[in-house]
Amino acid sequence: MNTDQPSMAAYRRPFRDYQAKHFLWSVSEDGRVGTISLNRPERKNPLTFESYAELRDLFRDLAYASDIRAIVLSGAGGNFSSGGDVFEIIEPLTKMAMPDLLAFTRMTGDLVKAMRRCPQPIIAAVDGICAGAGAILAMASDLRLATPEAKTAFLFTRVGLAGADMGACGILPRIIGQGRAAELLFTGRAMSAAEGHAWGFYNALHEAASLEAEALKLAHSLADGPWFAHTMTKTMLNQEWAMGIEELVESEAQAQAICMATNDFRRAFEAFAEKRKPQFEGN
Repeated sequence: MNTDQPSMAAYRRPFRDYQAKHFLWSVSEDGRVGTISLNRPERKNPLTFESYAELRDLFRDLAYASDIRAIVLSGAGGNFSSGGDVFEIIEPLTKMAMPDLLAFTRMTGDLVKAMRRCPQPIIAAVDGICAGAGAILAMASDLRLATPEAKTAFLFTRVGLAGADMGACGILPRIIGQGRAAELLFTGRAMSAAEGHAWGFYNALHEAASLEAEALKLAHSLADGPWFAHTMTKTMLNQEWAMGIEELVESEAQAQAICMATNDFRRAFEAFAEKRKPQFEGN
């Protein structure tokens, strides 16, 4: 009789050897932290149709990663991202018919959905310019670190568009409050790093020389923690937006009971009892 326990391991794969085409991708030595770096520094790391699509697909696929437990999202050359490329995205959009325009806006929205559904916590490391779709990428991340020089602008109204882009009217108020979000989305003005920190958009500010190291330090602290439980926390943070108090308390009861059935929960107790640090394995 076959006594082997069934496993989903065969349906998951490592992402250490993933080959990115439109940005940089690297993985830490222990395989637990992946870093995405937008890499067009000469133009402040703008997004293109291709990079939007590849980011969307990568975040979708990371749900099946066997190794990656946390992600750092950054930009090269002292800037995070200037948003959609003016000549590679904005200009072509002015010539498109409505069906193609809707296909584009749905694709960009799918990137935000993929980031929110991605089980790994995403940490945005923001320096310099963080504008338009770049600001959305930071907003859609789970945690955000920045330098004092970071300037974050949801500047869609500056190009004749609504502030309602890629979920901004729903997500941004939940981070910084309705009034502050309304100001940024109506005016398109830049939010300073100090404002972003005071308002809760940024979790911490660090000097440029230490930003990447601090982001990786935070990512590793999450990756070394109870990874399965972290995925549950992220899931519940997303799902409970649309729940009433009865639903959300019941949902959290179920979520926590699931976590209590994991070996990590037992490992934490045993480590406490033996006065040592627990070693979490994500199961």
